[in-house]
Amino acid sequence: MRVGLIGAGSISETHARAAHAIPGVEIAAVYGGNRERAERLAAACGAAACSDLPAFLEQPMDLVIIGSPSGLHAEQGIAAAARGLHVLVEKPIDIATARADALIAAARSAGVKLGVLFQDRGQPSFARLRDALARGRFGRPLLASARVKWFRPPEYYRGSKWRGTWTLDGGGALMNQGIHTVDLLRWLLGPVRRLSARTATLRHEIEVEDTVTAWLEFESGALATLEATTAAYPGYPRRVELTAEDGTFVLEHDRVVAADTRQPCDDLAIAGDADGNASASSPIVSDGRSHQRLIEDFIGAIREDRDPLCTGIEGRSSVAIAEAAYESSRSGRIVEVRE
Repeated sequence: MRVGLIGAGSISETHARAAHAIPGVEIAAVYGGNRERAERLAAACGAAACSDLPAFLEQPMDLVIIGSPSGLHAEQGIAAAARGLHVLVEKPIDIATARADALIAAARSAGVKLGVLFQDRGQPSFARLRDALARGRFGRPLLASARVKWFRPPEYYRGSKWRGTWTLDGGGALMNQGIHTVDLLRWLLGPVRRLSARTATLRHEIEVEDTVTAWLEFESGALATLEATTAAYPGYPRRVELTAEDGTFVLEHDRVVAADTRQPCDDLAIAGDADGNASASSPIVSDGRSHQRLIEDFIGAIREDRDPLCTGIEGRSSVAIAEAAYESSRSGRIVEVRE
């Protein structure tokens, strides 16, 4: 399976490590806006370095993994799909649902697979919890609280041409960092009916928000609160507390750390499932195993002609929720979510 990487930043380096660890996968080409970084990553992978997207898309490949700035995802994915290449996109699928819709339609028209890298869906303990909730093992989900109290220093934004901008980042603590947790809540609890949110830029000199709070009502009737920030020094692990009728679960970073239920459920609380990623205080993904799981799944979806763990349509939902949150913050009103 020949893979092309679009993007040459830190997340594409993670994609390269994860893909390289999969038997039978070859990284064929790398394209990035920063030519020097693209050449360096290509050399490390033994791949061709391409200076422009059309030349990159002419390389012999089966699929592309897109790790470029978020606001370029749909445009680049559409170009790849037009060449008959399967498309796996780093989160978010893009920064607007209209662009996501265009990419989804292009992949469908071209007959190629489209997936989104929300690696929480590949975490074994999260998957077991979702399966248990879907089967009603612990009754109806009632309430969740999610906290993404991370820290990014000023140079994280100053050293980038796209981070913290509306044009290419599409938002801040919600669209970039908090979007993983938005997807996790949506994946565990189902569609969001409506929400109320407030965003603010409290610490960083950026166009977008560095802090957001939100209240969400799900179609199931469950309620949730979400806090996300990049201003909480020194940064703390992401934490989600989820209560169902017959138990409460605590998710910290990338694992279930506690399950207090009426009936024993030792299969859900797993202490040794963490990947060691210090994402609370650093954008660098130090362990690529969760990305590797999703890339392996996507390759399986191609070979078996099935849906990947996160389809384009599912990846669109978190962007719809973020759009509604920004609209709510601007208007001061409760907003219906158009998933």
